[in-house]
Amino acid sequence: MTAESDVDCRTPVPDEFATALVGTVAALELSDGRTSPLHPDRWRDRACGADRWLLDRCHGPTVDLGCGPGRLVEALLARGLSALGVDKSDQAITQCGDRGVPVRRADIFTALPAEGRWDHALLADGNIGIGGDPVALLRRAGTLIRAGGTILVETTPTPTGLWRGAARVTPRGPWFPWAEVGTDAIATVATRAGLRVTEHGTTTNRCFARLGRSHAH
Repeated sequence: MTAESDVDCRTPVPDEFATALVGTVAALELSDGRTSPLHPDRWRDRACGADRWLLDRCHGPTVDLGCGPGRLVEALLARGLSALGVDKSDQAITQCGDRGVPVRRADIFTALPAEGRWDHALLADGNIGIGGDPVALLRRAGTLIRAGGTILVETTPTPTGLWRGAARVTPRGPWFPWAEVGTDAIATVATRAGLRVTEHGTTTNRCFARLGRSHAH
């Protein structure tokens, strides 16, 4: 299933998730009328539980795209790995600073440190939806990792296909482009981005996939 929204998302919004990051809201309103849960308490907590699926598959320098308050970066550093968070939210940058973890304030699609040299790139907590075009986002993530590197993605926990449209942080925030990728759609999305799924993972409430470059690339 693929849905396209008619909501105009061309005007950039500087800090769409600020109210979620401080915990005042816990849902996205989607342009098709649905709501999608957010988990700000998990974002601000220390990495634990299902986060270990992601952490256990990182064995070298890792960049966390859309890192939020930086819990995964913090956990990777505690494991003795090199890690960097990337987020464009001022609130996320502040919270990373409070945690003492390295972070770059930037849009994912702008120049980033060590492009092409990271072992792993993370797209956790639904961040595969950033920008509303998962294929373009995965292509971008692919430019950040070295040959043989991996992209670790969190998908929606139900097989909902690929949905593209707009979202806003309730209540009544501005619209921004967003997407959701179900467990049943990640392989197709990855293939279109020149990648392939090498592993799926499922915990009680969360689903993941590990991606690598396709043999043709």
